[in-house]
Amino acid sequence: MTDTKKVVVFDYGFGNVRSAERALVRAGADVEITRDYDTAMTADGLLVPGVGAFAACVEGLRAARGDWVIGRRLAGGRPVMGICVGMQILFSRGIEHGHEAEGMDEWPGTVGPLKAPVVPHMGWNTVEAAEGSRLFAGLPDDARYYFVHSYAVHDWELETVNPAMTAPRVSWTTHGEPFVSAVENGPLWATQFHPEKSGDAGAQLLSNWIGTL
Repeated sequence: MTDTKKVVVFDYGFGNVRSAERALVRAGADVEITRDYDTAMTADGLLVPGVGAFAACVEGLRAARGDWVIGRRLAGGRPVMGICVGMQILFSRGIEHGHEAEGMDEWPGTVGPLKAPVVPHMGWNTVEAAEGSRLFAGLPDDARYYFVHSYAVHDWELETVNPAMTAPRVSWTTHGEPFVSAVENGPLWATQFHPEKSGDAGAQLLSNWIGTL
């Protein structure tokens, strides 16, 4: 019998933490919603949700010391997963309505407006999963995931120059133009879509993440 993994949903005021909690429980985790530093640091996995404006999410995360938690966990190789704006704020900067805000800078890159006939991108769409993806393991190519966003990362800028290191696995979705919809990079994973709102496919994806903890 395997031990149930403990996952903390980081509560910094900018995410639907209850939906995330329910989805993670369904996927088999022991879940706690908190911003307590020690609890977040010692959990097997940390999930960082995010809704709303990039700048406000970054400000809220820093006010709750979430940047410290994320940085310390990653420094120790401890898993972190970001969702929606919780993914976007992991990049260097975000530009909304002409205003530029600094992100967590875990990955180089800019979050900018989607160029598409219909914005926001709201509803179900497929993902072109990266080769060898563990996040999408066992999921069919035509599986659909739930998106709600008007901004995205259009270019992946991080290069792995050390051949001994595993290159990040970057997955893409197209809505008007291609954008980054998921990243697997060592202990740091993230999705632009909402797995907690993506039905059976989202549950399988979260179960895949929990299985790596």
